[in-house]
Amino acid sequence: MAKDLRGLTQAVKEKLIQRAIEHRVRRAENDLPLHAEQRIATPGLNPDAPAQIAERYWRFDMHPVYQQMQLVKDGAAKLGIADPYFHEHEGIASNTTRIAGREYLNFSSYNYLGFCGDPAVSDAAKRAIDAYGTSVSASRLVSGERPLHRELESALAEAYGVDDCVAFISGHATNVSTIGHLFGPRDLIVQLSGAKRMAFPHNDWKALDEMLRAHRRHFERVLIVIEGVYSMDGDYPELPEFVRLRHRHRAFLMVDEAHSFGVMGPRGLGIREHFGLAGGDADIWMGTLSKTLASCGGFIAGTKALVEHLKLAAPGFLYSVGMAPPVAAAALAAFQRLLEEPGRVATLQARGRFFLETARAAGVDVGLSKGMAVVPAITGSSIRAGRLAEALFQRGINVQPILYPAVPENAARLRFFISATHTEDQIRFAVGELADAWRKL
Repeated sequence: MAKDLRGLTQAVKEKLIQRAIEHRVRRAENDLPLHAEQRIATPGLNPDAPAQIAERYWRFDMHPVYQQMQLVKDGAAKLGIADPYFHEHEGIASNTTRIAGREYLNFSSYNYLGFCGDPAVSDAAKRAIDAYGTSVSASRLVSGERPLHRELESALAEAYGVDDCVAFISGHATNVSTIGHLFGPRDLIVQLSGAKRMAFPHNDWKALDEMLRAHRRHFERVLIVIEGVYSMDGDYPELPEFVRLRHRHRAFLMVDEAHSFGVMGPRGLGIREHFGLAGGDADIWMGTLSKTLASCGGFIAGTKALVEHLKLAAPGFLYSVGMAPPVAAAALAAFQRLLEEPGRVATLQARGRFFLETARAAGVDVGLSKGMAVVPAITGSSIRAGRLAEALFQRGINVQPILYPAVPENAARLRFFISATHTEDQIRFAVGELADAWRKL
């Protein structure tokens, strides 16, 4: 490769390598199916002889997804782009962080309200360890129930104005277990389980309406899944329109508030509060405990029937150990701090708007972002995103690139997480360095 590229400009080299990576990744994605590469032993042959199975079906290093990852990694190495992932942070990651002994301005952590590291939250976790230990040592159904679990769930249910809530030990598992358990082959998921899945254009409720008019009658249950704040783009849906579609088409509506709880609404109670809706306007309110609530896990809030169903039958809850006491205590304490200090929410919203406006003024492509704590800088090239992230890291700014195939190549970006602890001076400096580094690529 190096010999073939000699004499070419850097821009041409990058384009050729990028195209080669994309071509090889597409080939990995379109690997031949099993029946085209596997020869099964036939009658008359030695029955003890093993079938000839392609290596990629019994070796992890030949797995197509792993090979995709290696192709992208090798391409970055050829271009001299350092691996931006798995940096070790040497303390609490807030608006600043320390990596390899150097302090960085940090835009890669979703510690939105600064509750991770808050003394009251840390003290609550320590007290829980003293009272209950580090683990409940059983599933909650069996003998893992602790008062902290119900206190946290009751507080969240009240925040949503619904009957009840159930907390899971993983945010991802919350969605997988809930959707996978409640919906099956005769159901439709509009947007994980054995149900039929369809996607509608981003945030386009009118397109969804047309889709449901055409397909609703072919399915038993239909689940519409949307996010409170979209984690890649930083925009949010017109929730009242989706509520109307829920009623019109007799569908379930699930709102994933991973990035909107603590971020939207006057008190930070999420997109429901932002639009002034009732808790019953959605069927499933999902949230995570790892962002605003400075802990780990997820939750589902809704009717008594929904929560009881999940507690007694959802595999991700039923067969998992109960949430660790310090984890539950930290989330509960962070929620209490949220209610006590709505000023943090106002500060976060102001900082998000300031970042968005400053970036736009500097000519940064921020896409669809509304400035609700998530602001992308769209580069349109994975190579450019990788180089830009590395350039900013050298300038003391930690921000992560989102690369192909995680997003389409023309949507590659840097993703900035804004927190209430960022100052306007820090944001002004970061955007200035971003614009300068971008011009010099």
